[in-house]
Amino acid sequence: MDTTATVISASQKRRREAIQITLAHRAGGTLDACAVAEAFISTWRQVDGLLAPVIGTQGVDVIFRRALYLTSKTFPWLASGEEYRDGAVLLASLKARLESRCADDIAEAVYLLLVCFTELLTTLIGESLTELVLAPIWDFPSASSEQEIAS
Repeated sequence: MDTTATVISASQKRRREAIQITLAHRAGGTLDACAVAEAFISTWRQVDGLLAPVIGTQGVDVIFRRALYLTSKTFPWLASGEEYRDGAVLLASLKARLESRCADDIAEAVYLLLVCFTELLTTLIGESLTELVLAPIWDFPSASSEQEIAS
């Protein structure tokens, strides 16, 4: 039995909550597979747009592909089995795979994918720069909702 516990920082916890809230908000609170997939795609495009000037398009692509690979260990249906050189083609292929699943599966998978991506990014550029660059994307929980969760 593995007794090691994964400890996450307060900022990681806050970012994970923000990712979840952002995806739910962008999907319109619906359980429609296409809406959930589109919520991820629109979020991803913003992440890519904000990060590319900082770490380059290839840097974003490498981290995304690694996060997708790691996430596909939990959600094997995310793996395409093909090697896409063009990031836009990979994203279109991913969207098609997402839309073929139920909304709950998609929501869990894309949440984990974004968490994995941001955590990989944090190991490369640091917590503060990750927060600074990506903060405009996330819908962070309000202080009152954080207090409600704590009580």
